[in-house]
Amino acid sequence: MKLDTNKAWLEGVRRNPSPHCDDRPNGAEIDLLVIHGISLPPGQFGGPFIDQLFTHSLDKDAHSYFVDIAHLRVSAHLLIRRTGEVVQYVSFQQRAWHAGVSSFAGRERCNDFAIGIELEGCDDVPYTDEQYEQLAQVIGILREAWPVLTKERIVGHSDIAPGRKTDPGPAFDWERLSVISYQESKL
Repeated sequence: MKLDTNKAWLEGVRRNPSPHCDDRPNGAEIDLLVIHGISLPPGQFGGPFIDQLFTHSLDKDAHSYFVDIAHLRVSAHLLIRRTGEVVQYVSFQQRAWHAGVSSFAGRERCNDFAIGIELEGCDDVPYTDEQYEQLAQVIGILREAWPVLTKERIVGHSDIAPGRKTDPGPAFDWERLSVISYQESKL
């Protein structure tokens, strides 16, 4: 896996382009990475539903939960499935619609300057070894392209939307990610 020369798409991952994106505002520079957690239906893993949500093709009749979310226009730059598969939905050069109402270091609208990475999971179920390994690799690639993405600028959705969002949740091991990311950077 590597970043293309335009710093837009990862090579060697599955692409599933989302219509839920737009141009970043003029002058907006990427300087934040937001980690999310998602499962559809809640607490269930695998299946096509995250892809469908991000590509605006979720069938509201496929599950009772989907009635309330099928209309949403949301996306992320990347999804890392529990198996470690990485899927890219939005070019890093574009604004994915992942953060919603959000604030980081006094700056509103985090989508303008952030990259959003979804992990297939939920707040109270441990994430997989494969996810931590892939996330560490992705972070290493992104930090090479955008050195400003220091440890302090890698946050959870709950950090930029407190009280509204809880993901990636207490089951996400930030210390483990730090140790893996550090080891990867030394290779």
